[in-house]
Amino acid sequence: MIQQKLHVLFKNKWVKRASIAIVAAVLFAVVFYISIYLGAFGKLPNTSQLTNLKQAEATQILDKDSKLIGKYYIYDRQPLTYNQFPKHLLDALIATEDVRFYDHNGVDNISLMRVFFKTILFQDQSSGGGSTITLQLAKNLFGRDKHIAFSTIINKVKEAIVAKRIEKIYSKQEILTLYLNTVPFPDNTYGIESAARKFFNVSATQLSLPQAATLVGTLKANNYYNPRRNVQSSTTRRNVVLQQMLKYNYIDQNQFTQAKQKSVKLDYQSFNHDLGLAPYFRAQLKKELATTLQGYKKPNGEAYDLYKDGLIVHTTLDSQMQKYAEQAMQSHLSKLQQDYEASYGDKAPWQTNKKLIDKAIKTLPEYKRFEAMDLEHEQIIDSLSIKHDVQLFDWSQTKKHNISTIDSLKHHLKFLNTGMIALDPKSGAIRSYIGGIDYRFYKYDHVAQSQRQVGSTFKPFVYTAAIDNGMEPCTYFSPEAITYTDYKNWTPTNSGVSDVDPHINYNLEKALSQSLNTIAVKVLNQVGIDKVLKQAKKLGITSTLPNQPSLALGVAEINILELAGAYACYVNNSQSVKPYFITKIEDKNGVEIASFKPEVNPDKAYNNFTRQVMLQIMQSTVNSGTAARLRSTYGLSNNIAGKTGTTQDNKDGWFVGITPNLVTVNWVGNDNYNIGFKTTGMGQGANSALPIFAKFYQKLNADSNYNTITKSRFESPSSEVLEALNCEEEKRDGFFKRLFSKKDNQRQFNKDN
Repeated sequence: MIQQKLHVLFKNKWVKRASIAIVAAVLFAVVFYISIYLGAFGKLPNTSQLTNLKQAEATQILDKDSKLIGKYYIYDRQPLTYNQFPKHLLDALIATEDVRFYDHNGVDNISLMRVFFKTILFQDQSSGGGSTITLQLAKNLFGRDKHIAFSTIINKVKEAIVAKRIEKIYSKQEILTLYLNTVPFPDNTYGIESAARKFFNVSATQLSLPQAATLVGTLKANNYYNPRRNVQSSTTRRNVVLQQMLKYNYIDQNQFTQAKQKSVKLDYQSFNHDLGLAPYFRAQLKKELATTLQGYKKPNGEAYDLYKDGLIVHTTLDSQMQKYAEQAMQSHLSKLQQDYEASYGDKAPWQTNKKLIDKAIKTLPEYKRFEAMDLEHEQIIDSLSIKHDVQLFDWSQTKKHNISTIDSLKHHLKFLNTGMIALDPKSGAIRSYIGGIDYRFYKYDHVAQSQRQVGSTFKPFVYTAAIDNGMEPCTYFSPEAITYTDYKNWTPTNSGVSDVDPHINYNLEKALSQSLNTIAVKVLNQVGIDKVLKQAKKLGITSTLPNQPSLALGVAEINILELAGAYACYVNNSQSVKPYFITKIEDKNGVEIASFKPEVNPDKAYNNFTRQVMLQIMQSTVNSGTAARLRSTYGLSNNIAGKTGTTQDNKDGWFVGITPNLVTVNWVGNDNYNIGFKTTGMGQGANSALPIFAKFYQKLNADSNYNTITKSRFESPSSEVLEALNCEEEKRDGFFKRLFSKKDNQRQFNKDN
């Protein structure tokens, strides 16, 4: 009877057609699935590949106290182990993303049926999704391919196959670990550890319940629930996560209420290469690492990849000191920039000097690109005059403006720039490093790359050579100008001094502390240029120095790193040091790859008597000389020695500050050497560079963690040194000498003695 009815039923053409269609659909689905399984739409990872999952891991840059200060990465990812995850983080994830995680084998069939009936058939959007943590992991690990048709279905099937394979290989704990270490969070951040450090400046192990719920909440839509960009949406989503945790008994009502009442407070840390702490340091460090790692191989013989292998780089930088240095620089230069622009008024060279502007335009990459296309100069200028949206730097607010490339050039041409380094003089370890005012707009590093004239900061080396070669500290010189006939009648003068009493003479301490040019040249003349050049070499200065009398006035162009290493001698037993960045490099498991020790010159650059005398003289520079405003204006009572420096036409301002346990070098000037300060009063090192050091030390003084630096004291000079300096700073010629001495303001320069 039943067979008869079926026979009749299937004789109906519509039933017959429907049956054929169903069978065809099933066959198609089976063939379709098998073709995906066999790799017709892209090869699936096999068991071996899944067992040996390799994920690119960010290289971590740590400061001297192992605090994270930056990363090098393709994907910003840092892995943790399962035991390092807080329980409330795991609970938040499971309650929100996959409540049946422990009950399925990678694909949750019950959830899929719920989605099919409620969401697709009954359009109930509150039913939730059918994706499991394991399915998401498969997508995170292997991405999705684009196909001509059925891309979504193909990718879903592939992920289901991979998810089931993952479940066979890994335990549930291992799957959660893989997921949390690879899942994408907002702002191109991969893995919970990187997200925790970026948004809350803590390790994932320290995430509070509200913080964990906030980050888990972003997984639904990275951009929309980004707590940095959409605080309200992020808070609402966080509360949904907390509600899910309450619903599934992961937290109680009291915990829910307390967590929900807390606002989302970020401590955002950008590890973008152009932003964040010490960007110039990190950029230079990357160059150092690229060279260094060439000499090392992995155990399997492969080269290390700075962006993928999860290396751990321990550096010498002190992150808190770096923050103080950057704050001091920004505080001073933002104000100095206003004064600088006001001093030029309507006649600013970056706006009115056509020759200077045209020359600068020709250095632009855009100009060179058009030039390579055989465009005429006028055509290039027309192209560069077209307005478009350009991001402009400004101390008050950096934002986009609709201006031309040429206008952008003029804008950025006006800014003063800077270079600053602070190092441990005993080892050369760099503690703070500022290569410029803003790495986004000024990539040129004024610490590692720049060589500028050092001005009067070179004078101590001249005096050091003189004393070490037997000149008494109480040797007296007249500040009166002399014309050197064998050097084109060159007549060095003292900055800001018009009338000089020819019968007043100063000892070396007075002459150097007041930075008198005329006496510096006379000291060089007496000791000899060759001996000063040899002295500079002993100090570790390798830059080519001019073999001419103007050497005494600092016309030499020297790198900041070299200058700092040379000045370290005065508080390092007369031994120069080579500034260095890295203490050790480890692989991702903490196994040491390489370590680096201080490079201290074993040979003394001068004797102890010379060193102590020079240290006393440079303390006078701070106490009563050109750097006296450290005491009078900024109220610093630290033991400080130092030297200001200003170059010809006020192009460069310098200050070198020496304390027993820290040597600091500051430079300020315009990148375009044709633009100097308008006046000496503004451009002199005491005004342009010294305040950065002063504000920096004010911050160090206020932090007891730096007492070993700020409260350190110079060694007591020997009785021999005290006796050698025990003389009047100045003396006047006697009556008969004034009466009968013949004035002679011309002489030849002694190249060497």
